[in-house]
Amino acid sequence: MTNSSVKILVVDDETPIRKLLRVGLSTQGYAIFEAESARSAIEQVRSVQPDLILLDLGLPDMSGHDLLRRWRDEGSELPVVILSSRTDEKGIVEALELGADDYVTKPFGMNELVARIRVALRHRLQQQGERPIFETGGLSVDLVKRIVKIDGKEVKLSPKEYEILRVLVQHAGKALTHRFLLDRVWGDTTDVQYLRVYVRQLRQKIERLPDQPQYITTETGVGYRLREME
Repeated sequence: MTNSSVKILVVDDETPIRKLLRVGLSTQGYAIFEAESARSAIEQVRSVQPDLILLDLGLPDMSGHDLLRRWRDEGSELPVVILSSRTDEKGIVEALELGADDYVTKPFGMNELVARIRVALRHRLQQQGERPIFETGGLSVDLVKRIVKIDGKEVKLSPKEYEILRVLVQHAGKALTHRFLLDRVWGDTTDVQYLRVYVRQLRQKIERLPDQPQYITTETGVGYRLREME
C-alpha cells in the first residue's frame, strides 16, 4: 500500500489541529479527509471509506470513546490512532482497551505521528499472516521454534518471559496496556506488579542496557511497547 493510495480521516473539532494534520500528512503523500464532529465522522466513514482514522477523544457531540466503541461494535476493523492530551493517561488506556491501534499525545511531532500511522497500517495487513521469525535490531524471535536470539546468540527465557515477549512481538510497534498483557499471559487480571517483575527480568536478558531499554519501552501509565527499528 503506497502513501498516495492511503486515505486518512482526521476527526478533531479544533480547526488548527485539522489544518496542521492536513498540511503535514499531505506532504507525506496521504489523502486527507476531515470531520469536526462524531456525526460528520460517521458519515465520512461511510462515504469516503478511509484506510485509517485519527481520532480526538474530545468531540462536541459524542466522546471519542463512544464513537470508537460504536465502530468496533459494528465490526469495523479500521485502524484508529488516538489524538489525546498529554495528561489523559486514563483516557488513552480506555481507548486502547476499546480497540484503538495506537495513540499520540498533543503536542506531537509529525515524524512520530507518521511512524504511528505506518505501524497501525502495517499491523492490520499482517494480522492475516503472523511472521514466523521476527527481527528488529539485534533481536530475533522464532515464533515457531520458540527460539530467542540477541546478536545471533540464543537467550534462555522462562515460560512467562517468553509469553510476554511473544505477545509483544505479535503486536510489535503498538502500545499494549497492562491489562491486555495480563489477560493474554496470565488469563486474568493478576496484580500488575507480576507483569513489572517479569518485564524487568526479560529486559535483563535481551537488553544491552536494561535501565535504558531499546526494545521493550515503557508507556507511562499505559503499559509497554516493543519497538520496531527501521
